[in-house]
Amino acid sequence: MYYGLYMSAAGANAQSHKVEVLSNNLANVNTVGFKRELALLQARDSEAIERGIASRGSGALEDVGGGVRMNATWTDFSPGTMQLTRLPSDLAIDSPDTFFQVQHGKDKLLTRAGNFHLSNEGMLVTASGDPVLSSDGGVIQIDASLPFRFIEGGVLEQAGERIELGLVKAKDVSRLEKAGENYFRADARAGLAPADERIVKSGYLEMSGVNPVDEMVELIAASRAYEANVRIIQQHDTATSELISRMLKV
Repeated sequence: MYYGLYMSAAGANAQSHKVEVLSNNLANVNTVGFKRELALLQARDSEAIERGIASRGSGALEDVGGGVRMNATWTDFSPGTMQLTRLPSDLAIDSPDTFFQVQHGKDKLLTRAGNFHLSNEGMLVTASGDPVLSSDGGVIQIDASLPFRFIEGGVLEQAGERIELGLVKAKDVSRLEKAGENYFRADARAGLAPADERIVKSGYLEMSGVNPVDEMVELIAASRAYEANVRIIQQHDTATSELISRMLKV
């Protein structure tokens, strides 16, 4: 009896985490450059198999499944849709697995969100106020009193000078982890290198990769699965109470 209760509790816990991931995706449906998260659930072996007492496929009672657990979350780096804004400082990367480099404190982070603007000091910065970096790793200064434009290849042109934006491509995007504020942090195994394809559109933004209809359908299914597990827990609790009550009467 209690084994079934623990299985239901584990299932409820896993579905609760999945609901949180889906809710976060829906909350960022209009966030520029946002990449959706996928909750990965994994089937568990029975306790006997995990302890090495029984083996898989034996067909015995000990071979009954052990429910599910939350294994990990995975980021879907599929490109989002392009939205025309006509603002010259809005930039969208039109090639996969390529990112802008920004300076966040002491760290160099990556982002696909190109909703940039000029700071009071004339620097090109992100929506969070972090400097956008050039290909040589320096900040990008713009004279607001002079006209400027971004030309093909993600290059800033002003007063006859040209500055390349820092674009890098990750060979293994699975090695990127979210660092908050729509940023990503790469480890050494991500294989960062200067982007060979510099396809950047000025006056466009890459929107969120979240499809609200798909996320809502998954959210409803996960919520119902959570409620079903909770009801089974309540049934186990009721059955246990009745059993104890009968034993006391005897």
